[in-house]
Amino acid sequence: MPKAAGRFFLVREDLLPASILKTALAKELLDRGEAATVAQAVQRAGLSRSAFYKYRDGVFAFNRFSPGEAVTLALVLEHRGGVLSGVLGELAAAGANIITIHQGVPVYGLASVTVTFDASGLNAALDRLVWRLRRLDGVREADLAGQGWPSGQYSGG
Repeated sequence: MPKAAGRFFLVREDLLPASILKTALAKELLDRGEAATVAQAVQRAGLSRSAFYKYRDGVFAFNRFSPGEAVTLALVLEHRGGVLSGVLGELAAAGANIITIHQGVPVYGLASVTVTFDASGLNAALDRLVWRLRRLDGVREADLAGQGWPSGQYSGG
């Protein structure tokens, strides 16, 4: 069977063989500086050096492919005082660290706003956060940009 170069698969952690998981752990130890050498990393991970070198160039944590946990919200807000401030307050309360905010020119009293934030420190699930934003006074629409996020996904309080 020909080798499938360049193909990637997203696989749940509990389905992976131990050697793959240990390779990922060893790479994390090296990346975080908790191991100074490959020998130290593989020893702590319980992996042979040969297995590490066999898999290291093909094993990556999923977040390595995410742009820094950045999430972009697409919002339509009523153009009146305090609405954007309320959105930003809700994001701050959830632990979001704002990266960029862009507001378009209001048309018929509504403004399109995109907010990109670092979600790595969130203390709430994204679906719950979007649900809470949708419930704020003056928020007409709130969705994750480019995610195909189904409207009304979160139904709980």
